Amino acid sequence: MQQARRKVCVVTGSRAEYGLLYWLMKEIQDDSALELQVIVTGMHLSPEFGLTWKQVEQDGFIIHRKVEMLLSSDTPVGISKSIGLGVIGFADALECLQPDLLVVLGDRFEIFAACQAAMTHRIPIAHIHGGEITEGAVDDAIRHAITKMSHLHFTATESYRRRVIQLGEQPQRVFNAGAPGLDNIFRLQLLDKAQLEQAIGFKLGKRNLLVTFHPVTLENATAAIQFGNLLKALDCFDDSHIIFTLPNADADGRVIIGMIEQYRQRFPERIASFVSLGSLRYLSALKYMDAVVGNSSSGLIEAPAFKIGTINIGDRQKGRLCADSVIHCVPEVDAIVQAFNRLFSEKFQESLKMVENPYGNSGASAKIKELLKSQSLDGVLKKSFYDLGNGE
Repeated sequence: MQQARRKVCVVTGSRAEYGLLYWLMKEIQDDSALELQVIVTGMHLSPEFGLTWKQVEQDGFIIHRKVEMLLSSDTPVGISKSIGLGVIGFADALECLQPDLLVVLGDRFEIFAACQAAMTHRIPIAHIHGGEITEGAVDDAIRHAITKMSHLHFTATESYRRRVIQLGEQPQRVFNAGAPGLDNIFRLQLLDKAQLEQAIGFKLGKRNLLVTFHPVTLENATAAIQFGNLLKALDCFDDSHIIFTLPNADADGRVIIGMIEQYRQRFPERIASFVSLGSLRYLSALKYMDAVVGNSSSGLIEAPAFKIGTINIGDRQKGRLCADSVIHCVPEVDAIVQAFNRLFSEKFQESLKMVENPYGNSGASAKIKELLKSQSLDGVLKKSFYDLGNGE
């Protein structure tokens, strides 16, 4: 009698997270022992954020359920209500799909809602990118909460693996797989400069910057001040061409979006902005950037693979492991200008040639897929707390 395929349901709620999950989804889709189910939610379904669910279908994936949950609001009340709607929507979706395993990545509130529903449905959860620290964002607490709701863990580094175990998870169910987003860099056929410029409708300059700045969600209404300071600092480097990618659907995100548009209108010949570049255009752009600027995790995880510098502003990523290519600064004009001056210095540029990425190279997606297939799920729901006194 042929063994039933294991139903693996992948949840994606944003353009950035989908880019990290793409190759894992392909690996699951192509494995005859597995059945891929896909749920899209959050920003994927929002016209304001580009209706990026269409890209998921264009990439050859069947979307099994769409969970509408994102209110047209970036206030704390709106975010809280969106989480509630998400739990309701995921309850229905999971009841219908009946997956054997739910796969989630990261730390956003959409994923938190999915995990709450899966927990009460008694569906085992596999969590990617646990154990990390981002002290300036509410994502930090969400990430650790998802860890405690999950049953299999795939971390990006060994230090993160140890931290998940420190949270009480059984060592035999915590795996250092690496960062799956790096697979894109080595497996995608990236665009050359001319192809990129045509794809984005924007001419690159002699110096190019990619800027992504998200609200620091554990601070109260600091987005406008901090991002305004970044724009003032950018005014000091008016020979730079700048590509802005818009922030996520977090509290105060719309303030930043409005400021980007006003700034772009001031300098349309050297500034472009995008709701979503997608993985191919985003990573292709990194090949031709002099730096990634802002407070996105991409500046810490993907940018070092291209041997380019990162200016990481403020506390949003505070505590996350990073390469020597990352320059940290406070969100003040003078500090940001000083960071740029260090970035563009001959000494720092020369040091980039020797940078090693602490998140590894590639191969995480294939490794995670094999573990999703081979790990026994018998008795996995009844978790016992692992005490560090046991010897780990």
